[in-house]
Amino acid sequence: MPETITVEGMTCGHCEQTVESALEDVDGVTTATADREAESATVEGDVDPTALVTAVDDAGYDASE
Repeated sequence: MPETITVEGMTCGHCEQTVESALEDVDGVTTATADREAESATVEGDVDPTALVTAVDDAGYDASE
């Protein structure tokens, strides 16, 4: 089942790629898609939402469940 989190601070395509890369590095994530206009990111896989938020925060963006 997909997991979607809120991500604030993305302003360009490079930002989306950075968030996607950070999320793909989380154990259990199979795919990640970030959308700056929707201020969200969606991942597929068996993951803990808290780990997703932490990964995005560590990448320099503001995330919440």
